[in-house]
Amino acid sequence: MGLHTILGANGTIADALVPVLQANNEKIRLVSRKPKPVPGAETFTADVTSREQVFAAVKGSEIVYLLVGIQYNIDVWRRDWPVIIRNVIDACKAANATLVFFDNAYMYGKVDGPITEETPYRPSSKKGQVRAGIATTLQEEMRSGGLKAIIARAVDFYGPGVTEKSAPGLLVFTNMRKGKKAQWFINPNVPRSYNYTPDAGKALYMLAKTPSATGQVWHLPTVDPPLTGKQFVAMAAKYMNASDKVKVLPRWILKIAGLFNPFIKEMYEMHYQDELPFVFNSSKFEKAFDFKPTSWEEGIRQTAEWYKQQPVG
Repeated sequence: MGLHTILGANGTIADALVPVLQANNEKIRLVSRKPKPVPGAETFTADVTSREQVFAAVKGSEIVYLLVGIQYNIDVWRRDWPVIIRNVIDACKAANATLVFFDNAYMYGKVDGPITEETPYRPSSKKGQVRAGIATTLQEEMRSGGLKAIIARAVDFYGPGVTEKSAPGLLVFTNMRKGKKAQWFINPNVPRSYNYTPDAGKALYMLAKTPSATGQVWHLPTVDPPLTGKQFVAMAAKYMNASDKVKVLPRWILKIAGLFNPFIKEMYEMHYQDELPFVFNSSKFEKAFDFKPTSWEEGIRQTAEWYKQQPVG
């Protein structure tokens, strides 16, 4: 039985993946700067910007999941992402490990129509340019044959336990739990894809365990068709026993808020995803693995059940 190592073990996607690994009796190593202990898993302290520490963390692994999230700041991204991807590529080659890189969809930029794995990289943001660069580096390594790797892409996500860094979590479920009106960025009348985190965790494991999946880009499961913001809020309201009214946050308010909040300032360039239809297609994965994504109804119901159990802070 091989060792499954998670780089970025304290994040949302790691939280979705670990139970899947446990259910399949896999050996698990959790790596971060301050890894939280999990029963039955090994913890390993490392900084992914340190080449020496990454090599030590990856040594002996069969599968390495790169799930790291770094500070949401373009200067940090430009400085650290190229270093991280190079460290992890070289460490995986040295260990003869398969790399599963959890990626986003920033590199595609504004796309008219569904986004598939064949969609070219035309980033329309500074962060998208960084992500296109590291994805291209990884794909060149995959093509050269020196690295066994998989790129698994997702968009913004929602699910039980997902609060921070999730627009539906922060704007919809958290507000409803507090008895407030749900909020939505810019345009609640266009379709907007999301990934349900339990599906993402299962899909990452399925890809990791399938040798024929290596050398490819895969979009993680997302329901087709996507809901509009108003539809999402209405469905959440049903299960949260809340109002289905939506307070729209227009672009100009976000611009002003960015003057006071560094995260909103950094998020601003990504808001084309909220202004226009944003449709993420995962039919390649669904067909290859005979996988049916969790329905909007069921995913939102499960998420609402989790939120209703949380204390109102």
